[in-house]
Amino acid sequence: MTNGILYGISVGTGDPELITVKGLRLLQNSPVVAFPAGLQGKPGMAQQIVAPWLSSKQIQLALTFPYVQDLMVLTQAWQTAAEQVWQCLKIGQDVAFACEGDVSFYSTFTYLAQTLQQLHPEVKVQFIPGVCSPMAAAAVLGVPLTMRQQRLVVLPAIYTVAELETVLDWADVVVLMKVSSVYEQVWQVLQQRGLLENSWVVEKATLPDMVVYSELRDRPSLKLHYFSLLVVQTKR
Repeated sequence: MTNGILYGISVGTGDPELITVKGLRLLQNSPVVAFPAGLQGKPGMAQQIVAPWLSSKQIQLALTFPYVQDLMVLTQAWQTAAEQVWQCLKIGQDVAFACEGDVSFYSTFTYLAQTLQQLHPEVKVQFIPGVCSPMAAAAVLGVPLTMRQQRLVVLPAIYTVAELETVLDWADVVVLMKVSSVYEQVWQVLQQRGLLENSWVVEKATLPDMVVYSELRDRPSLKLHYFSLLVVQTKR
């Protein structure tokens, strides 16, 4: 029996229509659809995005990925999830893993795929690209993310103020991912550099309850959702 294929399908940032035609075809043709489990028994973001496209005949597989920094805990979770997926693949079932944003951009799917291939090297994995949050945020704001020779830097949630200061010295556009935990420190830096008027926060981009903050000068403190990013244009 031929093993099934694991498809990492980028499903976009929230709007179900942001999935690609190829991604939608593979999603709907896969007998098993996997996604990160939500918290406290609630559907996760990726599960909510793909819900309109799934049929009752498809098996839905929620995989647990804890929100921690402990590498041992994470490694165990990746191995457990990989074995759950393998149980489907080894009997010839294709598995479509629905990934919020893009599968290659700070994605849980990367760890799942790497772990699965380490445990079962014969497994075939395909990455299906899609819309990631910086692009979605730029579209929401109605501004180009970059133009001509502009230099773009994307920083993840775990960065220091010193790193941000260094980047602001030379980058033309900076995107700070998952900025909620460091927003107040970032606001101070942007105020000192006179960049607040050229900065925007987008919370839950493309979702129905999305919020955009464009007047940051009077917002030194914001209680932001985990899925929030900040776009800074250092040079207009």
